[in-house]
Amino acid sequence: MNETDASISYPAEFILTIFTGTPYQLQWISLAFSLIYVLSMTANTVILAVIKMEENLHEPMYIFICMLAIVDMILCNTILPKMLSMLCFLENVISFEGCLIQMFFVHTFSVAESSILLVMSFDRYIAICNPLRYKSIFTSSFITKLSLACFIRGFIFTAPEVFLASRLPYCSSRVVSISYCDHMSVVKLACADTTLNNVYGSTGLVLIVGTDAILIIFSYIKILQAVKNLASRDELQKAINTCGTHLCVVLFTYTVAVFSLITQRMSKAVGSDVLVFTSCLYLVTPGMLNPIIYGAKTKEIRSSFIKQFKMH
Repeated sequence: MNETDASISYPAEFILTIFTGTPYQLQWISLAFSLIYVLSMTANTVILAVIKMEENLHEPMYIFICMLAIVDMILCNTILPKMLSMLCFLENVISFEGCLIQMFFVHTFSVAESSILLVMSFDRYIAICNPLRYKSIFTSSFITKLSLACFIRGFIFTAPEVFLASRLPYCSSRVVSISYCDHMSVVKLACADTTLNNVYGSTGLVLIVGTDAILIIFSYIKILQAVKNLASRDELQKAINTCGTHLCVVLFTYTVAVFSLITQRMSKAVGSDVLVFTSCLYLVTPGMLNPIIYGAKTKEIRSSFIKQFKMH
């Protein structure tokens, strides 16, 4: 391979796209995203701290909430610091290696988040539909295996995707259409046949997100069937409360993700600002809203937080 081929295959850097506007307008946008970042980090840290300090919260459901909080924090830290540096200092250049690393983290932990939401629905299904076997199924060993499986699944899906993207020649535009590197946006810049990348990415997306969504829907259908048979009004209310919070998070996460995906597919029809905004929306807003939803809607977390707050 000669020097020219090497420079084509492995570009030194990509240019990320940020919001258009005057420096004054960008400062206000950076302030908004700074608040989102601070709120996400603070809220998720509080959730983790409260669950760790309260022994009565050391149960499977709350362990999975902790996992979700950790994943949300990682996703926020993967894109928001770089985005804020672009807004504040117009540093919108990212190295080729840095772009691939960012792509790896974005996709690995997005898949992990979907996997955790699936595991949480399975947890609620067993708790309501087969409560007598709940403790025998959700042992410490089983929870550990499920937790590892969520992250391993993300790695197994993402590693080939990043590898395929790294081998493409990039000899035309180096401008990524959004404010971070994801597989779809980077592969569009390649000047070679990207059929394999597109097929792998689309197939993986359908298999993972589609399968998770179908299984979550199935679990809630079974839960609704079981809830109808609950004789006690208190039992019915408890079941609705424990499942309603998780269902709100699931609906919000998948709705925002689908909306972002549709926007990227229609990138030529929407403006660059809309594309940048929606692409960030599904990664940063769950990290901000998930802990608030769980903190406000879950009685045990809410009461434990009030207890710890009064103690300090």
